[in-house]
Amino acid sequence: MKIFPVKAVAEIDAYTIENEPILSVNLMERAARRLFDQIKERYAGRWFLVLAGPGNNGGDALSLSRMLTLNGFRVETVLLKSEGLSDDAQTNRDRLRHLQQAVVYELDKGDALPQVDHQCVVIDGLFGSGLNRPLAGRALELVQTVNSWKAEVVAIDIPSGLMGESNTDNHSDGIIKATQTFTFQFPKLSFLFPESAPYVGNWEVLPIGLHPDKINATPTSWFLTEAGRVKDLLKPRTRFMHKGHFGHVLLIAGSYGKMGAAVLASRACMKTGVGLLTVQVPHKTCHVLHCSVPEAMVNIDRSDLMFTEFPDLSPFKAVGVGPAIGCRSNSVLALTDLLDQIGSRPMVLDADALNILSNNPALLEKLPENAVLTPHPGELKRLVGPWGDDFERLQKVVAFCRKYQVVVVLKGAFTTVISSNGECHFNTTGNPGMASAGSGDVLTGIILSLLGQGLSSMDAAVAGVHIHGAAGDLACAAEGEAALTASDIVSHLGKAIVALQQ
Repeated sequence: MKIFPVKAVAEIDAYTIENEPILSVNLMERAARRLFDQIKERYAGRWFLVLAGPGNNGGDALSLSRMLTLNGFRVETVLLKSEGLSDDAQTNRDRLRHLQQAVVYELDKGDALPQVDHQCVVIDGLFGSGLNRPLAGRALELVQTVNSWKAEVVAIDIPSGLMGESNTDNHSDGIIKATQTFTFQFPKLSFLFPESAPYVGNWEVLPIGLHPDKINATPTSWFLTEAGRVKDLLKPRTRFMHKGHFGHVLLIAGSYGKMGAAVLASRACMKTGVGLLTVQVPHKTCHVLHCSVPEAMVNIDRSDLMFTEFPDLSPFKAVGVGPAIGCRSNSVLALTDLLDQIGSRPMVLDADALNILSNNPALLEKLPENAVLTPHPGELKRLVGPWGDDFERLQKVVAFCRKYQVVVVLKGAFTTVISSNGECHFNTTGNPGMASAGSGDVLTGIILSLLGQGLSSMDAAVAGVHIHGAAGDLACAAEGEAALTASDIVSHLGKAIVALQQ
């Protein structure tokens, strides 16, 4: 699914109106009907306080108010008094006023809002995605009053006061705190940022039939990864294939006392379908791999404690390095040597490999093109520097990827895969239970496995993140969020891949 800037969505709206063709007020009616279909059963037995602003978002709210009223719901509508309503908002205000049973207030300065109770659902249609400055005056007071109620709030398209992309210069006390947001056709970029969660609540996309030709023709750098795309990336296996067809990869992981990361990454790599796996481990730890991952081959480092060397790279289709290798000087020298010899071979770097890079920035120039880096927020900050908000963070990562021609997997809710040309792919699978030790090591093993099976760096990262989250969701359903461990994610990888391929 494409995600568009607010201005591009307005252009798609205009194209739909001109080329479907459909009157703008009828497109508004279509959107309101989709809203009504979602609300009528979900909130059966409740009553509604509908807040409408002067623009087209207010027009959506007024149209929805009329539909709810005609279907027997108790509805009180508050229209924020303004000098100039949009044409379509004016039309829907007139239509609503023609209903004898309609209760409509025009809110002026100093007017009190109707009283609400626990049965009330507030419909937020004050301001839409076209807002380009923080709320002030009566609108700000109204938003703050609604937030003070702590009522259930349903936002139309976007919570009032929230910007569609950057909220760097916005004021948090001037944004509606919705519990549910129904957004039209596409999510807004800001929905995918952690700092927006208190305002957006749960969100769902409602298709409203915007013109597919214009959607397809309009470029964007932002995408929401869907299961169908990942299914297309997973290559089917034929009867006469053998393990050589699925790649031989090298994983460099673990150090004395920290072998769990190597075990988790190795098990995840095998469970995701790689043909052959060799794991480079310190001498005193080889028995750990032999016992816990018997399917893997082990290459034994001369050091008892740490990563100091690696085998000839020619047999390996891809290399993964980093989980729990430490940042000692010998490991820094070994990683430097590895980067000198890697050539154009696909590569994924995680954990301590990223810490070594941030401590030795000159090594960034040695990264092979489209190397995959998988930082958590702390590791990312050491690589790109601090940021003020999540939009600035995304911009910094995009600039980093373009400068060094790498792929970055920015881990967290809606884990984001950013390509070397700045495309951003937001993932939709996963849950808070996955925020536990070892989960990132599992992801490294999954991506390494997919690189070994021949997927491009970008495709392996996008598919790997989705599969990782899907396995986490299955594990969460079985274990619950609090009890979820990285091993549970590994155990559910097979079921996650089967579900994708069906």
